[in-house]
Amino acid sequence: MDNRIPVTLLTGFLGSGKTTLLNKLLHNPAMRDTAVIINELGDAGLDQIFANSNLAQNIESEHIADNTVLLSSGCLCCSLKNELADTMRDLFFKRALQAIPKFKRLVIETTGMADPGPILANLMNEPVIESVYRLDAVVVTIDSVYGLQQLTANQEALKQAAVADVLLLTKPDLASDTQVNDLALKLSAINPGATQHRVVHGDIDPAFIIDAGLFNIATKQAEPQRWLRAPVKNNLPKGTLPQKTHDDEIKSFTVTMPTALKWRELKPVILKLCQTHGEKLLRLKGIIHADDQPAPLAIHAVHFTPYPPTLLEGWSEAEPDSRIVIIGKGLDELEIRKILMQV
Repeated sequence: MDNRIPVTLLTGFLGSGKTTLLNKLLHNPAMRDTAVIINELGDAGLDQIFANSNLAQNIESEHIADNTVLLSSGCLCCSLKNELADTMRDLFFKRALQAIPKFKRLVIETTGMADPGPILANLMNEPVIESVYRLDAVVVTIDSVYGLQQLTANQEALKQAAVADVLLLTKPDLASDTQVNDLALKLSAINPGATQHRVVHGDIDPAFIIDAGLFNIATKQAEPQRWLRAPVKNNLPKGTLPQKTHDDEIKSFTVTMPTALKWRELKPVILKLCQTHGEKLLRLKGIIHADDQPAPLAIHAVHFTPYPPTLLEGWSEAEPDSRIVIIGKGLDELEIRKILMQV
């Protein structure tokens, strides 16, 4: 079990319903022991965000530290005034000094125009951050009415959808069945490995959002198949080579690795892959069964940065297949497969 604090990155295009979702989550008892970093918009701090909410009358809160509010639900909220990494370090040190409650997980809300890739890369490349936090899941809100239009017109919206672990289709009550179904199909084509949920007025079971990644906090067991969410294999005729994608096309594919692997040999290959294709590589996730490791490994990379693997102690598979999921923009699938098969 990885004892680092799991982090959920919550993002979504402008007007996609993140604030409504957050307000509901902040008042859900299941969010107890959760810290939430809320990105400030202009001069609006926590109090202003709550004041503008139609749930403001239900808020009972206590200021317990600088820019930090403890809600009656047990959810700890912090406004983002400095760099995100600074805020995360500050929260952890206050937690260690018992200046704030000992939160068990962290949710980060980003601005609607944020590209999650660089955020993940910067955070997970910080030594202190990487040692005390781990990425649990990327959750993205998509407007059911305007989602298709935004995915077509805005690269940020497209990248958000492509790297998501969980896609929340918001405002389905305001859209036609055709709009919602077409959006769901489009998202499945962009990111076939992500789970999808339809959310009305921000109502959703937090279990679909928090602790939705590599480890199940309730059972303290690894659930890598759920975390990996490998796309369905392409139904290409045997012997057909993968087709090169257009430069503006985002796609995902799975590479099944040879059965006899050594991590010491695969590690430099992953690094080479990131260095060679990092600009177009939005995300890499994998489960590796290596002969030189005592247990399977979960590996993860964003753009140019591969991160230390997580040892999945106590977990095994009946058929120990090593596989790596690649998500990228304009990647040459054939070239990627050649690089990975060098081991």
